[in-house]
Amino acid sequence: MELTVEQITYGPDNHFFGYIGHASTIPWNGRGRYILCLRTTHQDHMPGPGEAADVCLIDTENGYAVEKIDETCGWNPQQGTMFFWNPDNADSQFFFNDRDAETGRVFTVRFDIERRQRVKEYRYDDVAFGNSGVARTGRYILGINYARMARLRLVTGYRGATDWTDGVDHPEDDGIFRVNIESGEKELIVSFAQMRDALVAGGATDVSPLFINHTLWNRDGDRIYFYSRGGWDGNPGVKINNPFTVDPDGRNLTEQKTFIGGHPEWGQGHRMFGGVEDRLAILDTDTQEIVGQIADPSIIERPGGDSALSPDGSMVVTGYGVEGHNRWVVYQLVDGAWARTPDYDQRPYVSGDLRSDPAPLWNRDGTQILFPSMTSDGSRQLHLIHIQN
Repeated sequence: MELTVEQITYGPDNHFFGYIGHASTIPWNGRGRYILCLRTTHQDHMPGPGEAADVCLIDTENGYAVEKIDETCGWNPQQGTMFFWNPDNADSQFFFNDRDAETGRVFTVRFDIERRQRVKEYRYDDVAFGNSGVARTGRYILGINYARMARLRLVTGYRGATDWTDGVDHPEDDGIFRVNIESGEKELIVSFAQMRDALVAGGATDVSPLFINHTLWNRDGDRIYFYSRGGWDGNPGVKINNPFTVDPDGRNLTEQKTFIGGHPEWGQGHRMFGGVEDRLAILDTDTQEIVGQIADPSIIERPGGDSALSPDGSMVVTGYGVEGHNRWVVYQLVDGAWARTPDYDQRPYVSGDLRSDPAPLWNRDGTQILFPSMTSDGSRQLHLIHIQN
C-alpha cells in the first residue's frame, strides 16, 4: 500500500469540513464530483451569533474550484456545521445546521445543489436543535441541543444560541430527537431525565447537569451510540463521561460499562472500535466485552484519536497526535497491509475551545481520505490522501 498526499484548498481563508468521518460521514456527493466544506475568515475565536461561515462546494472535476452556495451561523471550529449528504438523495441534497439571526434558535437545513436553494428547514416552536447524525439507511436524522452544549462544554456547541433548557439540570423535554427527513416530524427518543435515572440506577449518587456528544448511528440503522456528559469546562458537579446505546425508537436505553476512548467508530453489526490502553480495541455492545483489536500497537501507536471505517468495511484510517502534529495510518483488515502518512501541523489549535480535530473522512469508493491541516500561511486547509494498493 502506498499513500500520497495532495493539498486541494488554499488561503488566505480557511477551508475545513468538521466532524470526524465515522458512522459514514462522507464529504463527497453520491456521484463523487463535489466535496462539501466550510470557508471562514477567522479561526482565532469561537464564532458568535452573527459570524457566518460560507457553505461551499469543491468541484473535483474543475481543479478543486471552490463555490459558495449558502452560509451558516450554526458552526464551530471543532465540528463544523454537521454536514451530511442525504442518503435518500446523495447526488444533490445535504444537511447542515444554522441559527435564526433574530431568535438565536438552532435548526437544520436540507439543501439541494441542483436547485441551489434550501428545500426544507427543520424548525419547531417548542424546541430548537440541530442535526447530530444521519442514518446511513436514510429516512431519519438525529438532533441535539447545540445551545446547551455550548453552555456546558463550549468547544462542542454554538456560542450564544438560544437554550430553552437553561437552568434545568436534567430536562424531560430535551435529549436526543429523531426526525423524519421528509415529513419533519420529530420524536424525543431519550431525555436527559431518563439518562439521569439510568446513571442513578447504575450507581451514580451525584449527577451533574448533562449534555450529549457523538450520536452515532450504526451501519444497519438499528442502534445509536452516544456519550452522556457533565461536569466539564469547570461547570459544577462530578465529571460524567458515560457511553450509552439506544434503539432508534427509544427502546433499550443501556449504559455501556466498557469504555472505549477517542472518537469510537462503528464496525459491522453491533460492534464498535476505539482506544483501550494501547490498543484499537473492538467492543461488542451486546455483551459489553472487548472481543478483539485492530492492528498491532506498533502500527497504530496512539489509538485514542480519530478513526473511520471505509464505506465497504475493508479498511480503517486512524489519526493520532505527535507533538502538535498529526499522522494517519491506513490499515487493510483482510491482509494487514498498512501505510502511514508524514506528520501534518495542527498547531496552535490542538486543545481548548478552538481545537479542530484533524478528522479523516473517506470518499465513497475507498480510494481517498480528506483531512484538514495548518499550512505555511497560518490558514487551515483541506488535503487528500490518495491510496494505491
